[in-house]
Amino acid sequence: QVQLVESGGGLVQPGGSLRLSCVADKFTMDYFSVAWFRQAPGKEREGLSCISGSEENIPYAASVEGRFTVSRDIGKTTVYLQMSGLEPEDTGVYYCTEGGPICSLKAEDFSDWSQGTQVTVSS
Repeated sequence: QVQLVESGGGLVQPGGSLRLSCVADKFTMDYFSVAWFRQAPGKEREGLSCISGSEENIPYAASVEGRFTVSRDIGKTTVYLQMSGLEPEDTGVYYCTEGGPICSLKAEDFSDWSQGTQVTVSS
């Protein structure tokens, strides 16, 4: 499993937007899925969304559906998480990670986690 590198976190006001980036490699983009997770202080890691090589059947957690969108740029081998309508409850460390060919939002299905990027939603 390849450790991916995410970036783009920061401080944003409620209602604002951020776009997170996750740099992968071409092999990952072609044959594996990339999932986004987050972990808030004192809470378990939560799967948010995932995109596979086919880009079909993209799942979203109920907590972010309609506000977050996952996409990818094959040429840049980068996966994005566009976040809008951010709420204080969205505060946490956000991670991207490489999964299997089929998407999963279960943290126990993944074993390689990078440092993550901090997202803080506060006025």
